[in-house]
Amino acid sequence: MQEDDPRRLFGRRLAQLRKAKGWSQERLSLESGIARSYLGGIERGQRNVALLNICKLAETLEIPAGELFVFQHSSPGAAAGS
Repeated sequence: MQEDDPRRLFGRRLAQLRKAKGWSQERLSLESGIARSYLGGIERGQRNVALLNICKLAETLEIPAGELFVFQHSSPGAAAGS
């Protein structure tokens, strides 16, 4: 899986926002109703998370859903080819 895979970028962002609240995966799981093992898969970029679950995670973290898509690419400009 490539570093710029959207699933991996989303997972990193989710973990970043979760940790910013001082929450463990277990706490996010309990608060959101999403299984901890599934959350782990999302954060590792192994899951293609459904829109309903994205909305549930954003609501639980008390952030706009769009915040989960503010990705920081590891190598800026790597996609710029011209």
